[in-house]
Amino acid sequence: MKTIFATCTATLALLAGPAIAQSKAPAATRYEIAFPNAVHHEAQVTVTWRDLGPAPLRIQMSRSSPGRYAIHEFAKNVYSLAAKDGRGRALAMTRTDPYGWTIPGHDGTVSVTYTLFGDHGDGTYAQIDATHAHLNMPATFLWAVGQDARPISVRFVPFDAKWKVATQLQPTGDPYTFAAPNFQYFMDSPTELSNFDLREWQVGEGPTRATIRLAVHHDGSPADLDRFAASAKKVVAQHIAMWGEHPAYDFGTYTFIADYVPQISGDGMEHRNSTIISQPRSFTAANFAQIDTLSHEFFHSWNVERIRPAELEPFDFTRANPTPSLWLAEGFTQYYGPLMIRRAGESAVDAYLRGVGSTVNALTTGTARRYGGPQEMSLRAPFVDAAKSIDATNPNIFVSYYTYGAGLALALDLTLRQRYPGITLDTFMRHLWQTFGKPERPYTRADLSRALGEVTKDPAFADAFFRTSVDAEALPDYAPLLDQAGLKLRPANPTAAWLGNVRLKTTGNDVRVDGAPAPDTPLYRAGLDNGDQIVSLGGTVITSDADAAAALGRYKPGQTADITYRQRGLDRRATLTFVADPTVEVVRYETAGVKPTAQQLAFRAAWLGPDAVAN
Repeated sequence: MKTIFATCTATLALLAGPAIAQSKAPAATRYEIAFPNAVHHEAQVTVTWRDLGPAPLRIQMSRSSPGRYAIHEFAKNVYSLAAKDGRGRALAMTRTDPYGWTIPGHDGTVSVTYTLFGDHGDGTYAQIDATHAHLNMPATFLWAVGQDARPISVRFVPFDAKWKVATQLQPTGDPYTFAAPNFQYFMDSPTELSNFDLREWQVGEGPTRATIRLAVHHDGSPADLDRFAASAKKVVAQHIAMWGEHPAYDFGTYTFIADYVPQISGDGMEHRNSTIISQPRSFTAANFAQIDTLSHEFFHSWNVERIRPAELEPFDFTRANPTPSLWLAEGFTQYYGPLMIRRAGESAVDAYLRGVGSTVNALTTGTARRYGGPQEMSLRAPFVDAAKSIDATNPNIFVSYYTYGAGLALALDLTLRQRYPGITLDTFMRHLWQTFGKPERPYTRADLSRALGEVTKDPAFADAFFRTSVDAEALPDYAPLLDQAGLKLRPANPTAAWLGNVRLKTTGNDVRVDGAPAPDTPLYRAGLDNGDQIVSLGGTVITSDADAAAALGRYKPGQTADITYRQRGLDRRATLTFVADPTVEVVRYETAGVKPTAQQLAFRAAWLGPDAVAN
């Protein structure tokens, strides 16, 4: 984040030494947060600004958060505000909009105290209770307009004497007081206070050496955490090996902050030098999901946190922050997260391939691509990224930029390996790191196309890829690309009669369509929609899952059957024409009874890891 952090080192030097008293740097913004009413999810926050000019001070809460692309109205959880000046006199506060307040008539110092309510623990919001304080900064701290350049000091007053602090903020001599060089860094620094367990290990050598910290608030055993830490260490090492180096983490640390407690909500959120992971399950129950989230978010410490789309520079906390490049920022990360786990030997080949098959299915059998390519799907992020409206939206016109980008990354990786000896998607990502990430220079769509041409020494190929598969929605044929690795793309249920992309849900004696049928599927053509009750199929009364399965099992693709259904109080009847199930799967040749060649096995090993030919 060049725009945000270009002066990080210099500012931190001022924070660390006595020179700050002699410099012209602005006085620090000082926060203090305490939790006297934690059992009812409240925090008490005080923030003080000094050396202000004579103009009225505008303070407000954010409406967006780093790593999120939708609007979030954090001001709704702030109340009981009071302000005073440097002499302790009460100051009037005027609220003319939902997002903030104006404070006139101060003496150059303003202290504001307020109550914060927080009980939604994930990567976006805050959760406060007797077991922990899980704080995302935009959801927690109000700020003053025009004061972004000020260094920041924050003091946490723990609810429990056993609470410790896990954060990417700069530590000080006090274990509960931390610093940030400026507003942008502070707001990108989630913090956990709890009696968490800590595991640490070193990466890199010499001046680039860094400490990886795993701070986990959980109700499991130390052995569970040790197993997780051992797996995380392998996966982190694989990431660093792929990139060739780790970023220069500020203060020499990178921190995974993880909550595995029943009251939390499942999420993962990347930040410059840290990651939030939250799961309402134990380590044992979470199983593969926990390392999958860690791997995805750690890849972001290169891709997104430093290799950044120009549209996110700098982050605007007053609005949604869209970019047409989420197919690369999030989607390529989605591709690499499981791939790094596979290469580290922490997942089986067949498990990895099931994920590949799911990605290919979503892109090739769905209908969403007819409504836009990956850039269009990226720009729809503010409508789908943890943001819901009261009114329903059509689920068949959107495919996640995570999935879309992962599918593009898969296709591009296999195409590069096929056409350009010694060139892979790893090569391309390392080029982006050296060109944009390491110098922290934000990129545009034209930059990405040019970089692909530089890596392949084939600008025409790069232009064609971006023109057809990024600007538009064309996809390559996955089957021959996967064949190079001795992998078969095949129908998963070739003889099964298929109703559509939805399942049937039984409640009592009612069997209903669960989900919106996609265009051109049998249920859609017959006029059925989400929530419709299926009364009979081919003359068989349907009152249970077993009835539906038995009736469906009597038919083959191409056959027809009468269907009676109830739609919003009206009884309807139609003729249903079954089709073959288009679902595909990706399996090893060995699974399909075909012997791969030595060349295919070598390709697979180079792509998925040396043990990919044995399991």
